[in-house]
Amino acid sequence: MSVVETSPEATNADAISDGIRAILDKQKKAHIDEGPASVKRRKDWIDRSIALLVDNKDEIVEALMSDFGNRAPVASLMTDVMGSVGPLEHAKKNMEKWMRPEKRKLQFPLGLLGAKAHVEYQPLGTIGIISPWNFPFNLTFAPLAGVFAAGNRAMIKPSEFTPACSELMAKMFRAAYDETEVAVVTGGPAVGEAFSKQPFDHLLFTGAGSIAKHVMRAASENLVPVTLELGGKSPVIVSRSADMEDVAARVMTGKTLNAGQICLAPDYVMVPEEKADDFVAGAQKAVTKMFPTMKDNPDYTSIINDRHYDRITGYIEDAKAKGAEIVEINPANEDFSQQPYNKIPPTIIKNPTEDMKVLQDEIFGPVLPMKTYKDVSETLDYVNANDRPLGLYYFGQDDAEERRVLDHTTSGGVTVNDVIMHVSMEDLPFGGVGPSGMGSYHGIDGFRTFSHAKAVYHQAKAQMVAEMFRPPYDAKKRKRVLSMIKK
Repeated sequence: MSVVETSPEATNADAISDGIRAILDKQKKAHIDEGPASVKRRKDWIDRSIALLVDNKDEIVEALMSDFGNRAPVASLMTDVMGSVGPLEHAKKNMEKWMRPEKRKLQFPLGLLGAKAHVEYQPLGTIGIISPWNFPFNLTFAPLAGVFAAGNRAMIKPSEFTPACSELMAKMFRAAYDETEVAVVTGGPAVGEAFSKQPFDHLLFTGAGSIAKHVMRAASENLVPVTLELGGKSPVIVSRSADMEDVAARVMTGKTLNAGQICLAPDYVMVPEEKADDFVAGAQKAVTKMFPTMKDNPDYTSIINDRHYDRITGYIEDAKAKGAEIVEINPANEDFSQQPYNKIPPTIIKNPTEDMKVLQDEIFGPVLPMKTYKDVSETLDYVNANDRPLGLYYFGQDDAEERRVLDHTTSGGVTVNDVIMHVSMEDLPFGGVGPSGMGSYHGIDGFRTFSHAKAVYHQAKAQMVAEMFRPPYDAKKRKRVLSMIKK
């Protein structure tokens, strides 16, 4: 058995916590009893996950469709299957190189006398993973690449907002792993709270910043180190040197993927004031080409549930009431007031003001505020006046301006002349900064996040090394110490 199933309505906090802790104790015991996982075993863990994704790809697409109402099937294959297999394959290919001890330099003259120093990367033990609903499989399996490469076991708490996906994941892991290797804990907020309080060796949370505060507070009770992958308002800065039609097409591709329900989705765009109409025209052209219809189009994804649908439409209504110009991109002029699923057409909000909710909250939907500027310095001032975002996107052919943007803004990561794509580069660290996250993973950075870098020092055999530090501290030793204290 590799899954604990509990009701979202469960109120017996002690029983829930005890059930989760029992599995964690089994994993910790197995980790100690069996010792560090060999390369062969780590690769086997990875191979099993790859096989689960490939063998269950159709079921994964169906589960995502069930939870979302409509989730573009090909997009699901790209993001949640292909996007998960890639990191696992990358880790399998490179883990032996990552695992090698690293030699470190020694202070003079210890190296000359025979002392040695190196760093070993040691498995932490059990990693807790709290995964979100927007890419439930990708944001569970992709972290496992680093977790397994580093030789760890895992306990997973998937989102209750995607119950079909969570049930399928529980079934998949149960079929391929013993619960001392991987365990899945399903349930609602009470289960999530109990999960966060466990004494994991490391805890990875992906989700909203408001929830991350509770997760971090709970983890602190056991001094569990955390990696928080959050989000925020990722800006798009468009240079005068950019091709506006190309920019609009790329931005709208990112904004409509998963209906904008992506932590790295472009949250707002800043364009030169004389290019505003060109951007809107380009966006309309791009969306029409991608989605000539939307209401019954399987390629256009639904909003996950009624609550988020009401939240996003509320942003549009609030902006309209406060004087913004609303541009709904609806090529077939379909009536979205009556529909079986929660679809919202891509919507540009022109000339938003700071009192509008759409500029205050992370949107997480297909709504794009568009601000204008006279000088690019205005964009830098605006970005720096707000929380540091998870992603930042610059479009342009001006190398000096690009360098200025990179040097004078701080974000988790940057994609130049596109959006979101830096997250797909497995050899780049992925993570936020400040309110958009803490720590990073992917590739070697994931391996190191889920490892303990153990310092190992071998003392030189020469007796004079030991004698240097022992009393009595005579004039000769004083002179030697003073000779090393100099500018």
